[in-house]
Parts: sequence; C-alpha cells; structure tokens
Amino acid sequence: MTTKEKIEVMLNDATERLLSMRREDGMWEGHLSSSAISTSVSIFALSVIDRQEYAHEIQCGTRWLLDTIKPEGAWGDSVESPVNMTATLLSYTALTHLGQVPVATEKYIRETLGWRNEEQLVEGVLGYYGRDLTFSVPILMMCALAGIVSDWKRIPPFPFELAVLPQSTFRFLNLPVVSYAIPALIAVGILQNRRRHTWLTGVREWFVPKALRVLTKLQPEDGGFLEAAPLTAFVSMCLAEAGLKEHPVTLACARFLRHTLREDGAWPIDTNLAGWVTSLSCRALGNLLPETERKTLADVIRSNATTQKHPFTGAPKGGWGWTNLSGSVPDGDDTSGALVALHTLLDGQYVPEVGAGIDWLIHLQNRDGGMPTFCRGWGKLPFDRSTPDITAHAILAMSLWVEHLPSDQQSRCQRSIDRMTAWIKKTMSKEGAWIPLWFGDQDASDEKNPVYGAATIIDYLQTAGIPMEPEAKDFLLSCQNADGGWGGNKGVGSKVTLTAKALCALRHYQTECNEAIRRGVDYFYAQFEAGTLYQREPIGLYFSRLWYSEQLYNYTYLIQALR
Repeated sequence: MTTKEKIEVMLNDATERLLSMRREDGMWEGHLSSSAISTSVSIFALSVIDRQEYAHEIQCGTRWLLDTIKPEGAWGDSVESPVNMTATLLSYTALTHLGQVPVATEKYIRETLGWRNEEQLVEGVLGYYGRDLTFSVPILMMCALAGIVSDWKRIPPFPFELAVLPQSTFRFLNLPVVSYAIPALIAVGILQNRRRHTWLTGVREWFVPKALRVLTKLQPEDGGFLEAAPLTAFVSMCLAEAGLKEHPVTLACARFLRHTLREDGAWPIDTNLAGWVTSLSCRALGNLLPETERKTLADVIRSNATTQKHPFTGAPKGGWGWTNLSGSVPDGDDTSGALVALHTLLDGQYVPEVGAGIDWLIHLQNRDGGMPTFCRGWGKLPFDRSTPDITAHAILAMSLWVEHLPSDQQSRCQRSIDRMTAWIKKTMSKEGAWIPLWFGDQDASDEKNPVYGAATIIDYLQTAGIPMEPEAKDFLLSCQNADGGWGGNKGVGSKVTLTAKALCALRHYQTECNEAIRRGVDYFYAQFEAGTLYQREPIGLYFSRLWYSEQLYNYTYLIQALR
C-alpha cells in the first residue's frame, strides 16, 4: 500500500469517528481521564461536609481508588500514568481518613518515598513543588485534617486577608499562589487562622467575613471553581473544618462534586475541555465540515466568548475559556484557539467577537513580549509567566485576522505580533526547541516535552507566514525514533499525538523532510493495524504538574497531520 493510500484509509476512519462524537449543539465535549487526585480529594471533602448525606458518592470513589491501585500500592494521576507522589499521598490520606488504607500504600509511603515521619513528609511535599505553594499547602492541609500531619505550624500560612484588597493590586503582592488559586488562598487561610492560634489570630479573624464575600463572588453558578474537582474540594473541606459547613459556598461546592461524579465512580481533573477540543476539531477538519454546519458552529463559538469582566481573574470581556460551563476562565490558549477556529469556519469573514478577542490577547500580553495563560504580569510563579506555545498560538490567531481588522486595530495587532515573534525567537534553546507549560511526556526522565514545543511553534509560525530558524526543524528530525514516531524528546518512546504534532511541523519542509514524513505515516499505519491508533496518551499537564489524557487529542492531532 502506498503512503497516499495509507493516509486516505486512516484519514477517512479518523474523520468519521470524530464527526460522530459531536454534541447536539455542534460542539465536541471529549472525555478527560478519571483522576485519582480528583477522586481522593472529592471523597475526603464530602466526608468532612456530611458523611451520611454523601455516603453513595464516598463509597463509589473509595471503590474506584481501591480498584485502580497499582501493584506497588500507589497511584498515578490517570489510570494510564505511572505512580507518583501526589496521587499516592492524596489517595492514602483519603483512605486513611475513611479507615480503608491498604497496607501496601503505607509501605510505599515509608520506603519508596522515604517519608518515615511527619517532618520528612512535609519537607518532601514542599520540596516537590518549590516556591509555588498553590498545591503543596492544600495537600498538607488535607494531611493535617486526616491526622497524618499533627503540627499545623509546619505548614506555610496563607495570607487570606490579602484577598480583600482590590484585584488590580494582586500582581504586586508577591502572593504564594498563582492567579487562579485565590479561592484556595481564602479557604485554606481561614482554616489555618482558626487552628494555629497566634497573637494575630483575633485581628485576622476580623477579615473573615470580607474574605468570604470575595469567595462567594468568585464562585461560579454551578459551584465548581475552575470546573476543577481538586480546587473545589480543597476549598469546601477547609471551609467545613473551619466551622462553615452550612455556608452557601460550601454547600454549592458539595453539589458540584455530587453532580460531576462519573458512572465509573471517579472524578476527572476538570469537567471537560469542550471549548478547547472544539477549536482543535475545527482546525483539523476545516472544509470537511459542510458550509451550513460551519456557520452554526461559528455561532456557538461566538456565543461562548465572555461578555463581561471575569470575577475570577479580573480579565476583561472578549476572551474564551476551555469549556462553555460556568466555572471556566478565559485564557490565552483557548482565546487563540477560538479565533483560529472562527477563521476556519467563517472563511476569514470579520465578526465583532473577533475584534474583541484580538484586543483581549493584546491586553494579556506581558511586558517581555510573550503571552501568559491567565493574567498579565502576575509575578514569578510558572503558571503566570509567558509561555512559548501559548505565545505562538496567539501569533497564529492574530496573523490570520490582522488584514480583516478595522484599520486602527490592525497596527496594534501587528505591533503585538512583532513583539511576540521577537520573544519566541529569543527564547529558543541552543538545540532549537522550547518547553511548553501545559504539555509534557510522562515517559521522559524530566517529564518535559520539547518536541511538542518545537513542533507546535514551527507549525503555528510557519502557517502565519513567519519563517523559522532551521535549528528547530533539525531538532525535530533528530528526535525521530527508529519506528518512525516521536516521543517528547530524543530517545523517548513514540506516541501518536506527538508524532502528529511533529508531522504538522515538518509538512512546511515537505521536500527536504519527505523521508521523515513517510516514516511517520508508516508509524501511524502500524498503530492503526494494531488497533492502538486512538489509544489514550497522557501528555496533558494540568495545574501543578497533574497528568491527564483527553479522548480527542489523538483524533484532532492525527487528522490535522494526515490532511
């Protein structure tokens, strides 16, 4: 069979499958992997709030954890992931609290992680996450509530009272958490103040009512902060233990956790990525979608743009989040994805939401020229820094639309593109690669994924008509494995998703990379014949280094590469 015939067979199969997964409203919802982290913190929170009322949910989650434990007595972030510290410690803590912890897990904690006492455990968690306390302190708080940590003073305090200050001042306060974690700052800090008595306890207590009003304002309609079970559960367990079980925020969190329990008895890391995977699907399929369906889908995407200043991050109106659910927050990658999708669906026809989205990205751009995820200028913690793949995505989105914008907006847009391009080229490594923030490779020794970074940036910038230095292409070629596929770095096992990303980049150098492309297609076809072409691959990195797989990544990346 020729390479062209192989491409046709796989493209037809993948396209038919992807089209069959659409929802009635035209969007794709996908399916995130069930998560040991989400499940453990959810059942812990519900047991603290009302163990009898939520007995069914607690029992389901407990059973799922016990059914998915690895032979060594530990857990990974997803069922496809190798064991790690965070998933194992949180599952151990939840099961200890419920009196069902396996003996093998206790042994793993003591011997493999080397935590034979409380002091080693606390130091291990804090060391793993470093200066960013966004996830480490809530983890240790949960350990303290379960009695695993007895000395509350070992846990760094959260200054919850700072949340009552104007949102515009947060970037100057050097907060110990990233921008999306203000709810955790408030809830954890209130509980710490009530458990750790100091001479300031009474003074700080005076700020509690005001902080709770801020927290209430931040909570979305469905109760789930960021649509994320971990953050929602951490907030609710701390409020409940602080004597606020009946507070409206606590009760809304519990309703969200009850509503998002899956049939398998687990919780995903987030409800869904419907906005993101819809944008990926639109770019992959392009004109394979009938014209009438493209118009309908464009209207749906337009309706999902934010129409007011977002209470969570203070972001202005005009951006898009990763889902159309109420807990979503607008961000750089999803806004760029929506703009690229609209360009595909509308054949470049300008609509007001495009102009608002472009202005939203320009407002987000950091002083260094790069694009962060959520908030401009939020300090030194990783999730608020400029990141190369999000910056390149914004370059593509703006470049596609710049000529269609009103004249006064065109010049602002082009200046922004030029600054981003300069930042991208300045941050390329000597090898010709970049490290993405939200994607990794769990099989790499350092868990990093420069192949994804290089491939994504080459594809975005070349598509935008911005030529790339040859080092980036050469880096990708040097990472191709003997089987024709690519992993996250040199010598890392091949994956469908990353092979697809690499081929999307190398297509821009078709003549000189023809043999590498042919071998990549052969790798796909071998997986197709083996029945593993659509097998889930955890390359997604959620907040604070949490791995996830998404059902539609294989399909969307593959179709784009094959087309």
